[in-house]
Amino acid sequence: MSIEGTPNLSYREALRDRRVAGLMLGDLLANAGTGMLIVAMPVQTLSIHGSLPKAVAIGLVEAAPFILATVLALSIGLGRVRIPPRTLLVADCVLRALTFAALGFLAITERLTLPVLIGGLLFGSVFRMAGASSRRLLATSIAGERGQFAVNGLLGVNATFALYIVGPVLGGIIVATTGAGTALFFDALGALILLGAVLVSVPATTAKAVRETHAGTARAPESGWSILRRRPVAVQLLIVTFFFNFFYMPIEIVLPLYVGETLGTDASGLGLMWGALGLGAFAGAALVNQLRNLPQRHVLIAIIGLWAACPIALALTSDLTVALVVFGLGGLVWAPFTPVAYSFLQAGLREDEQQQVVTLWTTGSAVAGPLGLIIGGPLIALAGITGGLVVSGVLTLLLLPIAALAVLRRAPRTAMMTNA
Repeated sequence: MSIEGTPNLSYREALRDRRVAGLMLGDLLANAGTGMLIVAMPVQTLSIHGSLPKAVAIGLVEAAPFILATVLALSIGLGRVRIPPRTLLVADCVLRALTFAALGFLAITERLTLPVLIGGLLFGSVFRMAGASSRRLLATSIAGERGQFAVNGLLGVNATFALYIVGPVLGGIIVATTGAGTALFFDALGALILLGAVLVSVPATTAKAVRETHAGTARAPESGWSILRRRPVAVQLLIVTFFFNFFYMPIEIVLPLYVGETLGTDASGLGLMWGALGLGAFAGAALVNQLRNLPQRHVLIAIIGLWAACPIALALTSDLTVALVVFGLGGLVWAPFTPVAYSFLQAGLREDEQQQVVTLWTTGSAVAGPLGLIIGGPLIALAGITGGLVVSGVLTLLLLPIAALAVLRRAPRTAMMTNA
């Protein structure tokens, strides 16, 4: 239920607002372009890695988009400087479109080198995290409090469908038929489409009016950390979100080994496993719409517990069919976590607190991925395939007491604002 006790909007009701629909369409197509790079970037890297070891080259390319993006996002989340979300998102779209178009041109003319690719990803993605949080802030602000849950759910649908299903499939086809460099142009095109959606759906006059409204009631600018210090619930949820993503990452490392050694299949089996997770996640993101009027605190706890059971169940089977069913069900319960967690967080914040806290939250969630991959390698080497899966599930289960403490003791929003 929404804060006032009135029902949250459904997906269909939220999309009746043309501004919300326009932003969601732009976000969908931009995610599809980025999803193509999941396949294209490793292929492009392997073609230009030179004397650098392949694994090291891929690691540098994968890490490059996060470095400056994390610095900027933390500056916004932890600092007091405020940059309008629309400005950040426009800057992200423009810079990404120009950079990736240039990289694509260099790639298809065979003049792209590894240092240039890494440098392009480093600077071209500087607004990546701030832009991602800005998409969410703009869309939820337009939709209002009753539409907040629906918008967070729709963003999840876009990510699972475009970023992890359609994008990689199209990327594989494009790489196979034209080359990896062409996929860079499609990512640039997606950024331009999102730019157009922002300019049409959130014109400067609307953004200015929203800022002036907030300025009339907002206090002196605060850092995200200062706000979180007054919100123990938000801190606990940030910890849960970080480690929920962190404990998932070893699964990405162990899965190829699990498929080859435990299930006794080849790369096609690995593709089927990821496909099962993607389809389950897409179904789960779509079903968020049906969860909109359930108690979000209980839904959040249930998601953590059910997902934790997934890697443990995988460790107990050596049959591909059973593993596909388990991983698909895992995707089904995992997908609602992000929209439910964001909606729960945003409902307890004032309008002038949204940007810094949501940006800090987004950064923490994103950084958990690379850190989890770094720790995941030694963990799997030490615990083995079965042990690594079990450890991932058990550690996730240990988040349940923290999540329960955070969401079951949550104060009403009005009380939180009064005590702020």
